[in-house]
Amino acid sequence: MITELGHFALILAFAVAILQMLVPMIGAQARIPALMAVAEPAASAQFFLTAFAFAALTWAFVTSDFSLLLVTMNSHSAKPLIYKISGTWGNHEGSMLLWVLIVTLFGAMAAWFGGNLPQALRARVLSVQAAIAVAFFGFIIFTSNPFLRLAVPPFDGQDLNPLLQDPGLAFHPPFLYLGYVGLSMTFSFAVAALIEGRVDAAWGRWVRPWTLAAWVFLTIGIALGSWWAYYELGWGGFWFWDPVENASFMPWLLAVALLHSAIVVEKRESLKSWTILLAILAFGFSLIGTFIVRSGLLTSVHAFANDPERGVVILIILALFVGGALLLFALRAPALEAKGVFSIVSRESALVVNNLLLAVACFVVFVGTMWPLLAEMFWDRKLSVGAPFFNMAFTPFMVALGVVLPVGSAMAWKRARLGAVLWQYRGAFVLALAGMGLGYALQSGRSLIGPVGLFLAVWIITGALIDLFQRTGRGHWWRRIARLQRLPRADWGKLVAHSGLAVTMMGIAGLTAWQHEDIRVAQIGAPFAVGGYEFTLTGVTDREGPNYFATVGQVRVTRGGAFVALLEPEKRIYPVAKMPTTEAAIDYNMLRDVYVVLGDKQDQGGWAVRVYIKPLTNWIWLGCAMMALGGVLSLSDRRFRVAAGARKAKLAAASG
Repeated sequence: MITELGHFALILAFAVAILQMLVPMIGAQARIPALMAVAEPAASAQFFLTAFAFAALTWAFVTSDFSLLLVTMNSHSAKPLIYKISGTWGNHEGSMLLWVLIVTLFGAMAAWFGGNLPQALRARVLSVQAAIAVAFFGFIIFTSNPFLRLAVPPFDGQDLNPLLQDPGLAFHPPFLYLGYVGLSMTFSFAVAALIEGRVDAAWGRWVRPWTLAAWVFLTIGIALGSWWAYYELGWGGFWFWDPVENASFMPWLLAVALLHSAIVVEKRESLKSWTILLAILAFGFSLIGTFIVRSGLLTSVHAFANDPERGVVILIILALFVGGALLLFALRAPALEAKGVFSIVSRESALVVNNLLLAVACFVVFVGTMWPLLAEMFWDRKLSVGAPFFNMAFTPFMVALGVVLPVGSAMAWKRARLGAVLWQYRGAFVLALAGMGLGYALQSGRSLIGPVGLFLAVWIITGALIDLFQRTGRGHWWRRIARLQRLPRADWGKLVAHSGLAVTMMGIAGLTAWQHEDIRVAQIGAPFAVGGYEFTLTGVTDREGPNYFATVGQVRVTRGGAFVALLEPEKRIYPVAKMPTTEAAIDYNMLRDVYVVLGDKQDQGGWAVRVYIKPLTNWIWLGCAMMALGGVLSLSDRRFRVAAGARKAKLAAASG
């Protein structure tokens, strides 16, 4: 009964979305307040109906209702509860329902907290957001219905993909979707502004929090996925330039550019066309990611579905929304005249350079991801574009971004003096050079990757600290320190986010340059050395989990005779899914990780064992956490609330 109610609620939400798509837009065009007012209750109703449908599907998974085809295909009665719940979105149909739930959530939040928006703009934004929901409601109901019943339910299910039965993957998709779909709100703001023919400082101030929230969620989602790949897949890597990894990374890069571009619109009313274009492309790349994951066009361990027919439908949705928005952009571009004039040496110019580097880096990732497909389609050649291409083509843009970042942040709006800014950062540059020299001197190899990463990390962090201190004005240093606590949270958020980028860069550079790897057949009781550590496989035993059987190795790790850790890597077999998985054993440390993977038993005796010593790995995720925290701090800046309150009071006074 609950399942049928959930299905009915989904169809009803579809109908409400159609109403919300049409009526407020007509009202905004005709300037009829009563029709525009339909948007807000419709957005709330649409969200609550979709939430009920999603809750009904979740209940079916929790109670192991195998009369539902989706539950049968993706669950099992012996599976732990957390994976029964995550099984709701661990498949194509359920994940699409989660997608549209988040679309409606953002629409409802715009209705609840958008009272400071002009009524016509709010109506258009909610109407465009509803149009996105209509497309995906239709896609779910007609091609990917999660509520299909089985005439003869089986006794038990076929289990969830064992690779997805992990805490990291339980939370990774929701955060990733909050980021992906959060960019739909910036898209809705952009299209609404194009329809209205007006982009001004107020529009930049309204769109920035939505962009920031989406970017924070996307950062957390990518970091969780990267961490899962690191410890779960057993390949020892945090990033493989996999097509699905790239699908989430491309909109992240564009969201960073959009966030900085929106600041210029808000502060100087410049870069309007560029900001609108970035808002369209950021959501467009989110749709491209959805297409990659679900079409089966590009193979990936992360992919949800292998269904070209449903992929074609997503491609049509992508073409309609992005193509339509770009056409509207082309028609309205002449009206987006920039008001703020700035010189070549200014903060505006620095942000343009920042955005160009990010956009070109995104294009490089896009070309590398799609090139094998294009080569096969047009030239009938099977090509593989792997990590070497991405590392060589992508890294220079990030190095350039790291070099420009502190200097650009310190420049004045409109016109700046480059010599004065560089002189201000002379100490940071000398300190960064010293760090680079120290890294080069201490490393055993002669790779520049590690020292350059150390240079960028010191340069960006010290530059961010100097920039923050300069914001305290003039006077004695102790008074300026006292003023630090009164700085806006957005300034502190900028410091934390930029420092997080530096920490992540250092982690990636250190891991790439200084890791040790060893693959061998280890005999039980025979020690071997890797990277200054001694390893001994002391035994291998069999264990039984809640829904799997495991072969567990015991590896004793010492250094200089002192005990470090006892690691237990596993090889698991999930009998229902008939699928093996590898569970790496890791001794975590902020300076290094000791990473051990157990392979197969060898005919000549012993076990295949892979060992890695991975320096600074956890700096990668620490930096991601810092970037997300910086975004949250900026999002909590009281100036957003004060400005909103002031606008509300102004509107109330005008209407009175």
